[in-house]
Amino acid sequence: MVAQFLRLKLRLLANIFRRSTWQVVGIVLGLVYGLGLALLLFLSLVGLRLVDDVAVIRDVLVVAGAATVVGFIVFPLVFGTEDTMDPRRFAFFGLPDRTLALALAVAGLIGIPALVLAIVLLGTVVTWSRGVAETILALISAALAFATCLLLARVTTALASFLLSTRRARELMGVIGLLLIVMLSPIIVVLVTLDWANSGLEILGVLGDILGWTPFGAVFAVPGDAAAGAWGPAILELLIAVATLGAIWLAWQALVAKMLVTPGREASAKSYRGLGWFDRMPHGATGAVAARSFTYWFRDARYWVSIVMVPIVPVLVMVPLGVAGVPMQYLGLIPVPLMCLFLGWSLHNDTAYDSTAIWLHITSGVRGNADRLGRLVPVLVAGVLVIGLGSAVTVFVLNDWRLLPSLLGVSTALLLAGLGVGSITSARFPYPAVKPGDSPFQQPQSTGGITALVQSLTMFASVLVAAPAAYFAALGILVDPGWHAAAFAAGVGLGLLVLVVGVWFGGRVFDARGPEMIAAAIRA
Repeated sequence: MVAQFLRLKLRLLANIFRRSTWQVVGIVLGLVYGLGLALLLFLSLVGLRLVDDVAVIRDVLVVAGAATVVGFIVFPLVFGTEDTMDPRRFAFFGLPDRTLALALAVAGLIGIPALVLAIVLLGTVVTWSRGVAETILALISAALAFATCLLLARVTTALASFLLSTRRARELMGVIGLLLIVMLSPIIVVLVTLDWANSGLEILGVLGDILGWTPFGAVFAVPGDAAAGAWGPAILELLIAVATLGAIWLAWQALVAKMLVTPGREASAKSYRGLGWFDRMPHGATGAVAARSFTYWFRDARYWVSIVMVPIVPVLVMVPLGVAGVPMQYLGLIPVPLMCLFLGWSLHNDTAYDSTAIWLHITSGVRGNADRLGRLVPVLVAGVLVIGLGSAVTVFVLNDWRLLPSLLGVSTALLLAGLGVGSITSARFPYPAVKPGDSPFQQPQSTGGITALVQSLTMFASVLVAAPAAYFAALGILVDPGWHAAAFAAGVGLGLLVLVVGVWFGGRVFDARGPEMIAAAIRA
């Protein structure tokens, strides 16, 4: 039975190369890249065999190994990879639960991730081959690590296919995954700038000692402790690794048994009363467009990604600047204006997000000004909250209320200028965007130089409009606080001017280019 499942898995892998030519090329390039990286790591681990500092090598491999185990857990859950060997597909074959669990687990040993992992773990065996007993423990540990990672991948992949069967669940997990990945960036920046010669190795040692006694890193600590002569801890860590693998195997058996008698999840039907936002907004063209925009912002995963990224971008900017030594009194002024910049910029291609549904606006005779203004309402509401609350919190934390007019002026200029310029570009230069219903992480069907040009020009224009307010704000901080009032007046005045002109001119472009926008939506 196991041999039949192995042949099935090999045939599924062979079918990958029966796709279109470009897909095959991409798969081959990915395979070459993965194997090249694995060989590079293997050679690096072989080179560590000549290094005598066993403690540092042990700590590095324990931390890296624990991160690998976490990756095998998180990746299938976050990105919801398709499970070609889903246990439910074999429910009608009448196989015993334990037999099916064993066959599927063994079949999981075949694949590109398994090959890459095997090459790297073989390198760790060479690293710790410093004696007969050490080599034997290294082989046992590598085998346990190999089985643990791949069995964890089987469990999490099956859970992902079981729990993330609906599109909304997959989109939500994708957004959470993006949030986690982006939030790791400050940690990476800190690690890169850390003084490893002094405090870095000490921190690494503490992490290695802690993770070495957990199910994530125990299996990687066994050969290192044995090479250092700590045989007692090595045996205890080996017992932890064996117990971890046993627990995962029992969980896998229970999951297979549960999935065989449980149908796939289906999206639950929801009943709605009334017309939602269409009941709450004014009953006119502008109100209808605004209601539809509110609905998109609350229910469309493509907009969720934009919402998630707005508060994260300031963190990504502030951490490197903080590491570089920029004083807190200046760092605290960054978040609110930066969030307003990206909020205003988020609508620069909003028309393309409608896809072919834009024809409703054209054929129903909606005036361009009503369409342009209605799309701004959700972002204006969010922007007012960000500017008001964010500015108040900022000056309270910095304990300098004199900065409030400058913060309000610069932030308002960035928000309104982005909305005004975006009202023009989304009608005049729409470029392909992710289609409604598709994953927000899926690449658009066609892209070109116009994409980067429009994105760059709209953001640059917003910064340019806010430049006078930012200049006056700098004078208020460095020269005379009286300039803060000028920053407020310049920011609000120029922002409102650009917003009004942008909505008016964008409305005229929308009225004149209706057929062209429909044609662009059909081609995308």
